[in-house]
Amino acid sequence: MFADYVDQTIALVVFTLISSMTPGPNNLMLLASGVNFGFRRTIPHIAGVVVGFPAMTALVALGLGGMFRAAPWLHDAIEVVGVAYLLWLAAKIAFQPVSRGVEVRTKGAAAKPFGFFQAAAFQWVNAKGWVTAISAVSVYVPDGFGAIGGAAFLVAVFLPISIASTCAWTGLGASIAHLLHEPTRLRLFNLTMAASLVASLWPAFVDLARLAREITS
Repeated sequence: MFADYVDQTIALVVFTLISSMTPGPNNLMLLASGVNFGFRRTIPHIAGVVVGFPAMTALVALGLGGMFRAAPWLHDAIEVVGVAYLLWLAAKIAFQPVSRGVEVRTKGAAAKPFGFFQAAAFQWVNAKGWVTAISAVSVYVPDGFGAIGGAAFLVAVFLPISIASTCAWTGLGASIAHLLHEPTRLRLFNLTMAASLVASLWPAFVDLARLAREITS
């Protein structure tokens, strides 16, 4: 029995590392924020992700996932809202002012990085986050843990890895900011991040196309 728990924990850690460290909406936005605003000003954004995503996963483990299985349309509705919001964020990243370069932008008040509550709330419309949370609850929680035990187990694994992942992506952005002092370079970087954010929505676009076919058929 103990060996089974160890195997489940190792499997969850590997799954969490892959899902948390690979590019996705959270990580791409943190990378862009690190470049445009620096690490220190991005800390509230980091904290919002670190707290918000494990909390959402815990709520799924406590039974929220059952509500989505009982009412599949809720998942579709969240996906639609999430895609629309992420497209808006991509446009905001692409077209934020860069005429004075990174050095001044990080000190200016024209644009602001995500705040704690904004980043925490974003987890609820992040399609990748929902897939990760539901997969973790469905596959990696050991039998016999119960809802509360499963939620605690997931938070214990997701929390430290989320801290490492968010700090790493933000730190990467802050570390390359000096290469982007030229406004043209910064504009190109922001356009690339916006395009990457849109590309990360491909699975959601496929789901929405399927939903549209079902509605019109």
